[in-house]
Amino acid sequence: MMLRLALGFCLAALPAAAQDVWILGEVHDNPAHHAMQADRVMAIAPRALVFEMLSEAQADRVSPALIADRQAMAEALDWAASGWPDFSMYHPIFVAAPEAAVYGAQVPREETRAVFDGGLAESFGDGAATYGLTEPLPETEQAAREALQMAAHCDALPEEMLPGMVAVQRLRDAVLARAVVQAMEETGGPVAVITGNGHARRDRGVPSYLGRVAPDLEVFVLGQTEDGAPLQGGFDEVVSTPAVDRPDPCAAFR
Repeated sequence: MMLRLALGFCLAALPAAAQDVWILGEVHDNPAHHAMQADRVMAIAPRALVFEMLSEAQADRVSPALIADRQAMAEALDWAASGWPDFSMYHPIFVAAPEAAVYGAQVPREETRAVFDGGLAESFGDGAATYGLTEPLPETEQAAREALQMAAHCDALPEEMLPGMVAVQRLRDAVLARAVVQAMEETGGPVAVITGNGHARRDRGVPSYLGRVAPDLEVFVLGQTEDGAPLQGGFDEVVSTPAVDRPDPCAAFR
């Protein structure tokens, strides 16, 4: 496993070994991270792109002709209402592989809400046991993930919400992995995955599910951080860029 911390932004040389799946992490609102993803996608020339940010219905609308018109594409995807950062950051990733099949792995809000009511396995549906979603996490792992969720939400969540928040994260990771498996089966790969660093981490993110359901796949994981801050969870490569100027994320909770 290769670990390299590159300060600043540049297109790093890709590993020599061929990979089936390239998981390209990001901090969502950092333009340099998306530029790195676009450069990597161009170098990889994937047959399929899997996006955390797209629903299946949105992905079905994407075509080379639509990709050619950024404004039309943003409107067709109703991106302005999506809650994701400006589409100008993401569009170059599509442009880098316009012929690639596009898969959406976003979990709809109604399904995340259903996790709190009906449970994780029910929300995932068929194959939940195969992905390990019928099994509770070990107690220490559950506690660690709940602490991470609390910290990520500025210590403002009611404690009774924490188990559900952890379950939602597991659901999102598993849905992303399921989309990767589908993309590999339908295109033969390689597959590039565009997602946040939390979903990219090897220890509990998408790679951990792929290791369970598709252990023969060769998976490479890129994490992207800011100002040299460490990334937890295991990555094959870590690239750092300057942090962007953003409002205090905890201000809304206060």
